[in-house]
Amino acid sequence: MTEKNNEAAQQPQQAITINAQFVKDVSFEAPHVPQIFTELKSAPEISVNVNVEAGKVQENLFQVSLKIKAEAKVEDKVAFLCEVDYGCLTTIALPPEHVEPILLIEVPRLLFPFVRNIIADMTRDSGFPPLMINPIDFVGLYHQRLAELKKQQEEQNKEKLN
Repeated sequence: MTEKNNEAAQQPQQAITINAQFVKDVSFEAPHVPQIFTELKSAPEISVNVNVEAGKVQENLFQVSLKIKAEAKVEDKVAFLCEVDYGCLTTIALPPEHVEPILLIEVPRLLFPFVRNIIADMTRDSGFPPLMINPIDFVGLYHQRLAELKKQQEEQNKEKLN
């Protein structure tokens, strides 16, 4: 065995590998432009919704999708609506019990800066100040999802008993 092969054999396999990143879907609407610019007397009211989905593609290969929807309103008018579905293919080389948290917490954390940049560029290119979305608590989202699933299971179990 040569020295190079020996070094390669000793290097640990990477636990998370992002194989490809891609924009799956992008939508931007500014239905009241240019009139809305004359009505901007203060910062618009902005709401941001985040969703993470993951699924198995092949053995140890998964697709993760980070979906962010940002809406800005001035009084009752929509200033803009921006939706981005950004995904990746990732290889996870970890025990099965660690895969779900990695897919729903760590991988979206890696994707977030790219989605944030897309949204900032789209809002800026449309004449608005760039929307810089604050960092997202993916751990909190994951625990919220687990609590919702647990609640649904408890409700289903109650229905079965009745």
